[in-house]
Amino acid sequence: MLSLEWPWLLLLLPLPLFVRNKQQQQQRGGELHMPGIAQTTTSTLKVKPGVNRWFYLLMWAALVLACARPQWLGEPIDIPTKGRDLMVAVDLSGSMQIEDMAIGGRTLDRFSVVQQVVSDFIDQRKGDRLGLILFADHAYLQTPLTADHRSVAQYMREAQIGLVGKQTAIGEAIGLAVKRFEQVQDSNRVLVLLTDGSNNAGNIDPIQAAKIAAERGVTIYTIGVGADVMEQRGFFGSRQVNPSSDLDESTLQDIANITHGQYFRARNPQELQQIYQEINKLQPVSRDEQSYRPKSELFYWPLAFMLLLSVGLALSQAGVLSLPAKGRRSS
Repeated sequence: MLSLEWPWLLLLLPLPLFVRNKQQQQQRGGELHMPGIAQTTTSTLKVKPGVNRWFYLLMWAALVLACARPQWLGEPIDIPTKGRDLMVAVDLSGSMQIEDMAIGGRTLDRFSVVQQVVSDFIDQRKGDRLGLILFADHAYLQTPLTADHRSVAQYMREAQIGLVGKQTAIGEAIGLAVKRFEQVQDSNRVLVLLTDGSNNAGNIDPIQAAKIAAERGVTIYTIGVGADVMEQRGFFGSRQVNPSSDLDESTLQDIANITHGQYFRARNPQELQQIYQEINKLQPVSRDEQSYRPKSELFYWPLAFMLLLSVGLALSQAGVLSLPAKGRRSS
């Protein structure tokens, strides 16, 4: 948006007309008195006869506008502050492709629902620094802790199943988060870990990783994703199965208890959304957020325009250039 640093200077715009009327100055023999613009020993400005006086008023207006310092304000930019550091670890194993979630009567796979809900959760965490970990065969840091929530949400939306394997390395995801948290100080360290299976990859045991996290002051909220009942069609008809039979709820519960966090169960998109709302309550957004708006100075535009008019006036006085004259009525 456009703004003025000193808008009150615009009150000077009518000054030449006000002074002229106040002192009852009149144009005499090609001389126009303009107090406030040019104060010479005779308090007059030599004007070539026939030049439109609005030309001079335009110069004055451009000068006043430049003095008011017009600026262009950019979009607000958040400044990272000491507060809460929150990592989100998302399971990209092959089982996340199971279609047991429904939104608006449409059946979707688990990961599509997780992408949408987690992206919304990231957008809501204004004031916190966020990071994203993706894990399957191994855990990978997708984005480090940053205040740029838009980028974190974008990376979450661009993630794909099979990107880092098809198994589930829960212990590695916790260990990687703890390692990243060690690089920051004076903050509340929170890890939100979402999975639909059990630890079957990686070289770190989840419980051992949770104990290390507790020693480092990291709170872990675990989320188990997947429906309890799903209808499966076969050659001899349909039957009901449990698509979440591989979910290790016991381990996820232990991880949460060891780190003084909490375990949640998300059987459908609505429960997953409610879980993230509950986490927002348990870990409120930092309130000491600061931001600033970058400023771009624009005063040189009206100043350059005024100088251009001055050059034109000088050339006119020298007889090199002919300026527009005040119109006269024909008799």
